[in-house]
Formats: sequence, C-alpha cells, structure tokens
Amino acid sequence: MTGAEAPAAPPVLSIRGAALRRGDRELWAGLDLDVRPGELVAVLGPSGSGKTTLLRAILGLEDLSQGSIEVLGVPVHGRGNRRIGYLPQARPLPRDTSLRGRDLVTLGVDGHRFGLPIPRRGDRARVDALIEAVGAQGFADRPVGELSGGEQQRLRAGQALADDPPLLLCDEPLTSLDLANQQAVIGLIDRHRRERGAAVLLVTHDINPLLGKVDRILYIANGRFTLGTPQEVLRSDVLTALYGAHVFVLRAGDRLVVVGAPDAEASHHHHDGLVHE
Repeated sequence: MTGAEAPAAPPVLSIRGAALRRGDRELWAGLDLDVRPGELVAVLGPSGSGKTTLLRAILGLEDLSQGSIEVLGVPVHGRGNRRIGYLPQARPLPRDTSLRGRDLVTLGVDGHRFGLPIPRRGDRARVDALIEAVGAQGFADRPVGELSGGEQQRLRAGQALADDPPLLLCDEPLTSLDLANQQAVIGLIDRHRRERGAAVLLVTHDINPLLGKVDRILYIANGRFTLGTPQEVLRSDVLTALYGAHVFVLRAGDRLVVVGAPDAEASHHHHDGLVHE
C-alpha cells in the first residue's frame, strides 16, 4: 500500500516467558525475544549467566524452567533440527585427527542420514561450493588435525551452513582466533544472514569485532537481562543498573572498554564482551 509501512517479517526465532534455573538458583526469567530474518543478535554476559544454555535450549538439548521456544512457528522439541545451523567455539581438534577438511564439511551435508552415508548426486558439488564459500580450497584435502584453529573454524562454518539454515546459532565462534581469522568468520556469518535472510544469535565474550554488524544485544548479568541496540545497551547507566554496581563504559579508539564490573574483577577475563580495566 502506498504510504504504508510494509508489515514486519515473522520472526525466525520466537522465545516467550522463558526462564532458566540451576538447582535453587534462577539464572534469568521472563525472557521474550524475537529474532527476525537477516537480524544478528549478540548475547553477552559473565560466565555462568546461562548464555550457552540458552543456545542449548533452542537446539532442544536443554529444557527451560518455563516458557516456550519456536523456530519458524514450530515449537522446539528434541534434537536434530535441520533448520538450525550451529557454529561452536573454535576448539582445536586433536593433532592425530585423520578426518580431512572436506570430510568435516561433508558431515553437514549428509551427516543426518542413518547408517553409512551413500554419496548422492549433487553432494560433491554442494561440498565444493561450501569449501569455496569459506575460502578453504587450499587446505580442504589435508587432515584437519594439521590445520590451524582458524582453518578448522572456517570448515566448521561450512558444515554449519550446509543446509542454508534460516537460523544460525554461534557459541563463542571467535575464541582463540587471530584477527584475520576472526574477520573471515564474521564475514561468513554476515554474508549468510544478508544473502539468505538468516537470523543469527551469537554468544560472544568480545563484542568489539562485531560492533559494526550486530543489530541488537541481549546482555545477561546478575540474574537479569537487558535487550536493545548496541547504543542502547552498552552504556554506563544501563550496565550499572544491570550489575547493581558502578560500571563505566568508555570508548578507546575503535574499541569499547568497561571499568568496574564486579564479576570481571573477580574472574580476570573479558567475559562480558568488552575490554576490562
């Protein structure tokens, strides 16, 4: 209609009234979150705040204490949803792993089949296309145990994107990668969501590499959470209210620095997505 706003696309991921407990401790409650096609939402927070468990609940591997999760309008139940791609943390595979890089990507194409996978027409072409998309042509036929962490993570990205998933979940995908490989993996994720209209939910301990691409941030801390754009969330007053202690967010060149987060001082690492002092 002329002069009227087009209706928003229905969410790929819809979470309503979600709560998560561990024993007698409530990690968070009352979470409502819609992630729409082409949107990238980063999840930040200290260790133990329930970020990874949220991803596991979306994958059907964990039960919420209450609430519901739907992917493309269908309630999540059980594991093995081919509409969800999953990119895990970049943990190096053992040196003696003989699986080739190409085989790792192939698991994303035929690994869901029961029994011994039998090559189908088009599988080889699909694997070749994925290898080219992640820039792995030069090392795809080498044993993955011989590859660097960044090369392995590019192959994992190819595996995660094998089905052109409308929802991509990423759990600390940039950890232990150098700057060049961080940018390469971010580029793959960003291209997939832009070209395919995929929704992306990405857990990270460092938001700085993503600042120019992330649409919204879900920040979980101290049993509470806040949700908004980076400009709305990454502010001294907002994080002070979230932590219940004075926190200062400063800009140092093209990076953000947080000062005074009590959990950061206790654990001595950069788990909330900013650089601590």
